[in-house]
Amino acid sequence: GASSSSSGVAPVSAAMSSSPPAYALQRVIRGHAESVAAVRFSPDGQHLASAGADKLIKIWELEGGTCRTELGGHEGGVSDIAWSANSTVLASASDDKTVRLWDAQQGVLLSTLEGHASYVFCVNFNPQSNLVASGSFDETVRLWDVSSGKCIRVLPAHSDPCSAVHFNRTGDLLVTSGYDGLCRLWDPSTGQCLKTLVEDQRTPVSHVRFSPNGRYLLVSTLDSSIRLWSHNSGKCLKTYRGHRNERFCISNGFSTMDSASWVC
Repeated sequence: GASSSSSGVAPVSAAMSSSPPAYALQRVIRGHAESVAAVRFSPDGQHLASAGADKLIKIWELEGGTCRTELGGHEGGVSDIAWSANSTVLASASDDKTVRLWDAQQGVLLSTLEGHASYVFCVNFNPQSNLVASGSFDETVRLWDVSSGKCIRVLPAHSDPCSAVHFNRTGDLLVTSGYDGLCRLWDPSTGQCLKTLVEDQRTPVSHVRFSPNGRYLLVSTLDSSIRLWSHNSGKCLKTYRGHRNERFCISNGFSTMDSASWVC
């Protein structure tokens, strides 16, 4: 991670007003037969969901690390998963070109969302959990109605595979990223593209998310960099460097502890 207190390029070793969080390994959880692609804590903090190339989603008890539920049915590897706001529904994105919605408490399939023409790579709920956004190697983003399982909008989002989708805290903005080097802001109610953010080199974007307050975007690119953008001004405010990644789509995130803010 890197401190957000400096300006311009902020290496991990930059001087910081407080020490970074002292994270320590608590538990190793094993159970997938192949590589793990996504792990997500439930919003209520009770469970951890994981998914991977073995086509399975597993829900783990945080206390004890035991597998509570195994969700099987995808015909291809699972690249991403997302929880609903009340921790009762899981969405999964798969190489079988589908998104599936699961009852996380009962461990049963609720609906299969079909329409993408290629691998589905990313998925997310809006804060109200009545919409799901999915991004695909078919270069589109689809918006789905959770209750009906119907696709209500197709966004011609990118000219290369879509790598991430994320709603702001109120759900009235959606950001998408792609290997075309673009981040795009959308109005999910109309499907209108409101703004396109791009850096000069157009390096493939591997992940994007809104900051907790919704004012900024944290953008990971395959040049070993993370950039903080103001989506209102359309300007890159800071660049964080310190890790090396030119191949993989690794989720970024924010952490706020006491008076310090961190990105990772």
